[in-house]
Amino acid sequence: MFWGRSKMLQHLDFTGKSALIMGASRGIGLATAKTLAAYGASVTLTARSYESVAAAAGDITAGGGRAWAQVCDVSQYTSVQSAVAACLATTGKIDFLINNAGVIEPLSHLIESDPVEWTQAADINFKGVYYCMRAALPHMREDGGGIVVNISSGAANSALVGWSHYCSTKAAAKKLTEVAHKELRQHNIRVVGLSPGTVATDFMAKIRDSKINAVSDLDWSNHIPPHWAAEAVAFLCGDGGEAFAGTDFSIKTDEGRKLVGLPINRSS
Repeated sequence: MFWGRSKMLQHLDFTGKSALIMGASRGIGLATAKTLAAYGASVTLTARSYESVAAAAGDITAGGGRAWAQVCDVSQYTSVQSAVAACLATTGKIDFLINNAGVIEPLSHLIESDPVEWTQAADINFKGVYYCMRAALPHMREDGGGIVVNISSGAANSALVGWSHYCSTKAAAKKLTEVAHKELRQHNIRVVGLSPGTVATDFMAKIRDSKINAVSDLDWSNHIPPHWAAEAVAFLCGDGGEAFAGTDFSIKTDEGRKLVGLPINRSS
């Protein structure tokens, strides 16, 4: 169901803002679409499957929000261009770009990995972030500003067995965030990463079932719910996010969670 404003954690008002959310059919992306819509933003949900995002957009609209669905494969630049054009056609602008699309496969040691799957992961997790920024940022600059939130990971700073694709692509995407910040801050464009920690999603279930490294062995109770990550995205789109431009903001710390208004303890 669509969440009403009464259940939101922060005093944010995104009325009149437009958000384009990549990978919004489930998990963090879907939670982010619902959260930004609840704060008043018009949201365009994208995924490779139209049916999944169409249903989600319908739920948001039924709950009083403004939402649209759009097919997008972030590994294909022409597909990204079409999604950007569709968002502009329906809402007139893109204030927030949320780069959430990502894959965790292939979960295997580098020497045993499937080159096709490994390359596909790079196309989505790294090149997809570039494609989305390349397609949307010129419009943000023309409109006088905007905010990009790239969903990052602790893997960007780690070397985890079986995650050669994920660690390396997240590290590359983090560097894109840093460079884009330096190039675009003078145009009133904020580019920031979010490192949410482990989140209780289908994505995390695949990691758990793989039993490939220490992350697989974490108790499920250690993972935060997707709407916590979504609230952190909303925080980064608000005034408070300006202080973290060009960095990876973390809600794995007590300080980060306090800023967002999240419980310090997972059980809270």
